[in-house]
Amino acid sequence: MFANPIRFGASALVISGILFVIYPALRPFSDESSLLGAAAFGSGAWLAAHMLAIVAFTLLPLGLLGLQRSLLGTSAERLLFFALVLSIIGTGFTLPFYGGEAYGLHALGQEALRQRSASPLDLVEVIRSGPGLAMFLAGLLLLAASAIATATALWRSCRYPKASGVPFAVGMSLYIPQFFGTQPLRIAHGLLVAVGCVWIAACLWRQEQLDPDRQGLSEARRQ
Repeated sequence: MFANPIRFGASALVISGILFVIYPALRPFSDESSLLGAAAFGSGAWLAAHMLAIVAFTLLPLGLLGLQRSLLGTSAERLLFFALVLSIIGTGFTLPFYGGEAYGLHALGQEALRQRSASPLDLVEVIRSGPGLAMFLAGLLLLAASAIATATALWRSCRYPKASGVPFAVGMSLYIPQFFGTQPLRIAHGLLVAVGCVWIAACLWRQEQLDPDRQGLSEARRQ
């Protein structure tokens, strides 16, 4: 798999999609201004969920790299390369905020539990605001733009089903609004992103299997 960038990209998309579902399912939800919130922040589930989200975002550009490789020589190649660049930059902008959520709030929750006081949680909004939040939102917007460009490239490629990139584009475009939803809604959103990732991965894997067959048939005809 590692020797084949297209299969590696497909595998990266599948794993990323699965992790986008596990993240909101595993993440604790509670009143974040109380000791219940401190217990959520300080739990292993909080830390693990956000670390899995970091891995999910990191794998997205690797998946698009395999997709871009599969479209070399087509009219969609340049657009997919543009989507890949946007995905890399967007991921870079997004991950620092998740680091603050994973490690900063985890340490804050543990300190609040140690003190048996919710007063340390006054710093939660400090961690979640300011330049870090601005960069985070910019990163998610870039990822949404990347997903839309990916869906457009797949629509134009003539190698993949036209709608194969639509769920992925819709899911990534809704990433900011889903933060205002309840846990079931956020899990449903994760499932939408997962469907988009897995659909693209399945098409990518199938196309990679067809290409060697076509190459072998062409060589046989030449002989």
